[in-house]
Amino acid sequence: MKTIFMGTPDFSIDSLKYIYENTDLKAVFTKVDKVNARGNKVNYSPVKQFALEHNIDIVQPRTLRNNEEVLEIIKKYDPELIVVVAYGMIIPKEIIDYPKYGIINVHSSLLPKYRGAAPIHAAILNGDDKTGVSIMYIDEKLDEGDVICSLETDITEEDNLGTLHDRLKILGAKGLEQAIYLIKSGKVNAIKQDHSLATFVKPIKKEETKVDFKDSSRNIFNKIRGLNPFPEAYTILDGKVLKLYDSKIVEYSGNEVPGTVINLNKEGILVKTGDGAILLKEVKLEGKRKQKALDFINGRQIEINKILE
Repeated sequence: MKTIFMGTPDFSIDSLKYIYENTDLKAVFTKVDKVNARGNKVNYSPVKQFALEHNIDIVQPRTLRNNEEVLEIIKKYDPELIVVVAYGMIIPKEIIDYPKYGIINVHSSLLPKYRGAAPIHAAILNGDDKTGVSIMYIDEKLDEGDVICSLETDITEEDNLGTLHDRLKILGAKGLEQAIYLIKSGKVNAIKQDHSLATFVKPIKKEETKVDFKDSSRNIFNKIRGLNPFPEAYTILDGKVLKLYDSKIVEYSGNEVPGTVINLNKEGILVKTGDGAILLKEVKLEGKRKQKALDFINGRQIEINKILE
């Protein structure tokens, strides 16, 4: 089967490896290169790096919409199937309609739940106990296509965004294998999504990453792990950004102002919340390295009764 792969970040790589090893991969589409903050180095996407290492043709259009040149490139490769995994671009109808077997997408949620840009974040932020991947046909509307197959995984209390991301990217490749088998064998029985059950999640904004200690301990716990390692939850300590990476819910009935540091011990920094307390176990102060909270305490960078804003 002749294929084209479209993807950009690390989440795409396991699926790309499967397509490279099990189909006649003609080309990889990925987003344009980024220049680092200092402007002296070009950063390739993980997908481009993989393509370079495996001598795969690379195409990097700035847009796919109203782009006759891109359509001609696709016609030149003449793919029977296009596979999309976290590409980051809207695909127009003239491209969707071209391949014999259509375009399929690996989406990191159990559709129709969490359509949109941040489904892995959303699953943890909302305290879900399971999530998964959906292999779906792409149509003109965002994440509304028929689902070929889905695979589930549990979300544990120990999971954060990073661990769940890594598990889902492996699961995505497994789901892709199932979907391509069904397509090749003519056994696809794609299921239409129930749009009445759909939820949509937008990219995480900077202002949404600040912790409000008036919130419940459970919500704060989920926010800290749901934003670790990116884009990172934070609070303010003495006017400086204090990023938060790991925490633990603690029962507490004191009446201090939420955000008050109520204890410092070998486990970490205990902070009053809206309904109890939360133990901060790993932090990073602005301009410093990431530390276990005990090391941060031993450095005398925080004290009891300090208020985290």
